[in-house]
Amino acid sequence: MLHIIQRPETDPYFNLAAEEHLFKSATNNTFMIWRNEESVIIGKHQNRSREINHDFIASQNIPVIRRITGGGTVYQDPGNINFSFVYTDRKENLVDYRFFTKPVLEFLKKLGLNAAFEEKSNIVVDGLKVSGNSAHVFREKVLHHGSLLFDTDLEKLEHSIRSREERYDDKSVRSVRKKVINISHLLKNKVSIESFLSSFTKFISAYYGDATHITLSESDTQAIQKLINEKYSKPEWNIGYSPAYRYSGQWSTGGDEYDLELSAREGKIEKITFHGPVHHSALLRLAEKVFTGQFHDKKTLSELIRNTNFESVQERQMMNRLLNHLF
Repeated sequence: MLHIIQRPETDPYFNLAAEEHLFKSATNNTFMIWRNEESVIIGKHQNRSREINHDFIASQNIPVIRRITGGGTVYQDPGNINFSFVYTDRKENLVDYRFFTKPVLEFLKKLGLNAAFEEKSNIVVDGLKVSGNSAHVFREKVLHHGSLLFDTDLEKLEHSIRSREERYDDKSVRSVRKKVINISHLLKNKVSIESFLSSFTKFISAYYGDATHITLSESDTQAIQKLINEKYSKPEWNIGYSPAYRYSGQWSTGGDEYDLELSAREGKIEKITFHGPVHHSALLRLAEKVFTGQFHDKKTLSELIRNTNFESVQERQMMNRLLNHLF
């Protein structure tokens, strides 16, 4: 029997925590479907700093949250649909992208789309990506997570996950950028996302035959909130779970040449060294002291500078100038 849960919550912290809770607690095969408010979701084994556009994320106040499945970084908004399968009874081939995407492919084909499975984990229509998929295994259970681009803001998607990858040296899982398209733009007969979701859920229910619709219990909600409080809202998970890495950069301003070298562990700046003109040596040494031990995150460091009492305006100005070159 397949349990179907269509969750109305759009809080990305809640939804990612719910996914982990239901994955670990489910005793029946389960299909879940939901949408997130604007957010950037990174894969479990990724270097957060490398994957995102720090300036854009900070300016738009977009939350960046780590999920428990692998795969690459994605931008999400209410125009994106998330779905997950939790299977408790598979004895082998727990990670099987073709198996879990088959009903999704058949649904898209039923809508008249030329959908196909491509590479390791993507669904494409006429060669353009509409779905990425990832997985996580815990003991003998598998969580398969996928997304469907229905009417996502593709401009924000592009800006959010654009980074200066060449400046990073690490061994993290890196996102593979592909050309994407919204499903809504491909449909001959235009439908709302609500209608699409309803049709998708009905298709899955009919596909498995013995499906039963259930809702979250009060104890489920309490356990999910506990996960949010202890894990998904914490920088130790969202930032600190990143692998160790090094970052370097060079720039010039006002005729002066600068460069920096930074090493980070568990998301925090372990060591940072600035090189620049002799007349700024004292300010550069101060910056090293201020930034060391802090999370390598634009918003975090901006707040640190704003809340630090510097001895002069020049010191604060230098901290802010240097901050712009840390990402």
